[in-house]
Amino acid sequence: MAVPEQATRRLGARERILAAATALFTEHGIRAVSADRILAEAGVAKVTFYRHFPTKDDLVVAYLQAELAAAKEIVARTTELPRVWRSQAFALAIGEQMCAPGFRGCPFINAAAEYPDPAHPVRAVVTRFRAWLTGEIAVELSMLGVEDAGARAAEIMMVRDGAMVAGYLSGDPDGVTAALQRAIAAIVGREG
Repeated sequence: MAVPEQATRRLGARERILAAATALFTEHGIRAVSADRILAEAGVAKVTFYRHFPTKDDLVVAYLQAELAAAKEIVARTTELPRVWRSQAFALAIGEQMCAPGFRGCPFINAAAEYPDPAHPVRAVVTRFRAWLTGEIAVELSMLGVEDAGARAAEIMMVRDGAMVAGYLSGDPDGVTAALQRAIAAIVGREG
C-alpha cells in the first residue's frame, strides 16, 4: 500500500516515512515490514530515515504516538455531543474505524502482540493509550452517575478490545458496532 504520490510531495521526509510506515504496518503488521520496504515506499535514503528514526523501534513508537493522537481527536469530538449520546458515539467511532479500508484490528493490540516485553518502549505507548482511554471512559461514567465507574470502564475497555478483534475477523463492522453499543448499555445499566 503505497503512499499516494501527490501526498508525498506535500510531506517532509519524516512525515513521508511515518505515512509509509503507517500504511505498511496497518496492512502487513509491524515485524513483517522491513525498514528497507518503508524507505522504498517513502522515497527516502537510509541516512534520511535514520536521521529521523535511529531505529525501527523509534519509528514504531512514533507510529503508535500518532495513533494515540488520532484516538484523542476522536474522543474529543464526542465531548461535543450531549452526554447521553456519548457512549453511542464511542461505539460508532470504533465501528467507523473498523470500516476503514485495510482495517486489521486495533494497532495497540497488534503492537502488544508483536512486542511482548512489557518494559519495551513500544509497550509503554500501548500502556499509555490503554490508561488514557480507560480513564476517559471512567470520567464519562462518573458524570453519568454510574457506580464503580473505574471497574465499569475496565469492562468497557475489555469489550472494546473484543469488538476490535471481532470487527476484523467477522468482516461485519456494523453488526459488531451494534453489539458493542448493547454491551456498553448493559455495563452502564441503561437500555441500549
